[in-house]
Amino acid sequence: MVSKLDSYGNEVFDMHAAILWTISDFPGLETLFGWNTHTGLACPRCSFDTTPKKLIKGGKFCFMSHRRWLDGRHRFRLARIRFDGTIENRNPRLAVSGYDVLQQVQNLNVEFGKEPLLEERAKRHQGVNHAKLDTQQWRKKSIFF
Repeated sequence: MVSKLDSYGNEVFDMHAAILWTISDFPGLETLFGWNTHTGLACPRCSFDTTPKKLIKGGKFCFMSHRRWLDGRHRFRLARIRFDGTIENRNPRLAVSGYDVLQQVQNLNVEFGKEPLLEERAKRHQGVNHAKLDTQQWRKKSIFF
């Protein structure tokens, strides 16, 4: 709440504001909300109930479990050859509530600034997967919480 001056009526009033939604991509998701988007748990909708597959030639993660949001009779749910050789027969995941997210980030301690160099991270080695070194899914508690 912020006090503002109405120049037309020459009166001071209390302004209330809220963010209704943001439009952002995966880097924005990490920057705004602190969700780690560089691991196999990158999908915010699946959260910790995901089945990531790492691509052989790209090294990136893909999420085959997204077929569960299709209609139960959709032909892609049964398409083994087009996907990873499995049939998707799980139900869509229930939405995570705001209370659940707050419980996940409640005891998260964030120290600002550069982290001290560890011997393993002192030099960048080609082929080292830095995402595996970091198992914490939330990196910070967003100001939006």
